[in-house]
Amino acid sequence: MSASVLTAVAWPYANGPRHIGHVSGFGVPSDVFSRYMRMSGHRVLMVSGTDEHGTPIQVQAEKEGLTARELADKYNRVIASDLQGLGLSYDLFTRTTTGNHYQVVQDLFSALWKNGYVVPKTEMGAISPSTGRTLPDRYIEGTCPICGYDGARGDQCDNCGNQLDPVDLKNPRSRINGEVPKFIETEHLFLDLPSFIDSLGSWMSTRTEWRPNVLKFSQNLISDLRPRAITRDLDWGVPIPLDGWSDQPMKRFYVWFDAVIGYLSASVEWARRSGNDDAWKEFWTGDAQGYYFMGKDNIVFHSLIWPSLLLGQNGAGDKGGEPGRFGTLNLPTEVVSSEYLTMSGSKFSTSRGTVIYVGDFLKEFGPDALRYFISVAGPENQDTDFTWEEFVRRTNYELANEWGNLVNRSVSMAHKNVGAIPKATALTPADHELLAQSKAAFDTVGAHLRRSRFKQASGEAMRVISLANKYLSDQEPWKLKDDPERRDSVLHTALQVVQDANTLMTPFLPHSAQKVHEALGGTGVWAAQPQMTEVADLDVPERSYPVLTGDYAGEQAKWESTPIEVGRPLQKPSPLFAKLDAKLGEVGPEWAPIVTG
Repeated sequence: MSASVLTAVAWPYANGPRHIGHVSGFGVPSDVFSRYMRMSGHRVLMVSGTDEHGTPIQVQAEKEGLTARELADKYNRVIASDLQGLGLSYDLFTRTTTGNHYQVVQDLFSALWKNGYVVPKTEMGAISPSTGRTLPDRYIEGTCPICGYDGARGDQCDNCGNQLDPVDLKNPRSRINGEVPKFIETEHLFLDLPSFIDSLGSWMSTRTEWRPNVLKFSQNLISDLRPRAITRDLDWGVPIPLDGWSDQPMKRFYVWFDAVIGYLSASVEWARRSGNDDAWKEFWTGDAQGYYFMGKDNIVFHSLIWPSLLLGQNGAGDKGGEPGRFGTLNLPTEVVSSEYLTMSGSKFSTSRGTVIYVGDFLKEFGPDALRYFISVAGPENQDTDFTWEEFVRRTNYELANEWGNLVNRSVSMAHKNVGAIPKATALTPADHELLAQSKAAFDTVGAHLRRSRFKQASGEAMRVISLANKYLSDQEPWKLKDDPERRDSVLHTALQVVQDANTLMTPFLPHSAQKVHEALGGTGVWAAQPQMTEVADLDVPERSYPVLTGDYAGEQAKWESTPIEVGRPLQKPSPLFAKLDAKLGEVGPEWAPIVTG
């Protein structure tokens, strides 16, 4: 039986709409992977939601004249709608402000506390002199005390990758208003990360198949782990279930702590909504595999901190202990991190003014063109610059000219000459060679997708499409009016490869894959899409919110070459992809006047 697969997708922060840089890291790669794994016969649970706690939510709420919860409600819907439009096939996309999430976070914390992996500690905390509000570490910038980089954050330096404390920064300043923060003494709870150095190191030594950038970066940080605060002085977050802390209105869990636990809480919520409260265990224990998708700025949270929380909950850190409420949970099988998608050399960033929002992009170009660009030209292994010129080129020459043209002319000729999928008679060596190449691609493309090598996978699928286009040009079926048997054999061969190629492209292009399925005379759902449903909070029923979910287990595309049905009626097809105006490559659309820095 195929292993059950957890696809854990990084949680987008709900202080505004998400941009295409975000979905190039967590969104499209996770969905391409999940769709392939389902097509291959695996049971998949793909979960995530909006990350809604912390000071940045409060800061943005004040700017918009809303409460923190109202702001979270607003952008939870915007983000969920955009991700639905992109076709991300979540089994559950939820949020971190649910009663279920609060309970799971508190239960996991209790196991960490009981096993001795959380310790109280007094530290110097940053506050805003003008508002008196706690400044989150990520909202403080300064010069890194280790490498000298001017632009290090208070929690981590993106230049050298080291974990930092804001009080250690040289020339610290608030990213909110530029003022110099005031540091005061305050007590917090800390995750005792040094108590996981040996257990983390042993586990990390088994992760030999991880992407090199993730593995090397993580291994270099293990020996220097320091205790890390898991609480903050603010009133917007998950309460702390501990005597002397639970009754303090200005003490809450740090947003990073509760957000990473969201993978587990979303799985538990999915199970509760499915009618089987224990269904989540299939994806978290035993032989189940867990794949975590995010951008490179989140590597440390998923390769070191989240595994530490799991080890502590399991009672398997350096201090030992007993498993908590959730039993023994699996650590990540792989942390699939993408690099940055940049524009004019600058990272996409809402705060720095370099941004193309997902919603705007979808309205103008639809989902599959963006999905394809991210898959074939995105930041899989290195930072990649997005340009309108390259987007237009990929769309016009690869999607429209290569793939769209193959579908259109193959189906059109068969419709015009036969009205249905024609029968093949005697096949020539050229026919057999193309069919063999098409079938062999399933193993090759599948092997790349299992390893999240999306560029190689999409490149191999497009190679088959190019071969089919060359085959049609060489065989010239439009000139075979006097030899209808040969003409029909050529068209049958071409249509078989169109069907195979459509299967190979389905994880990347699920929306157009449905259209190709119908163009070939198919009925029913070929590639299921997520649905948005309004639900009541399971534990606070007076609250409601939208979730993304879907039925992805029905009769849909399988990862295999299936014979086309001779005699199936065909209709004249419509263009699969519209060509973009070449001028777009020079200036971009009117709504995208990119301002850098």
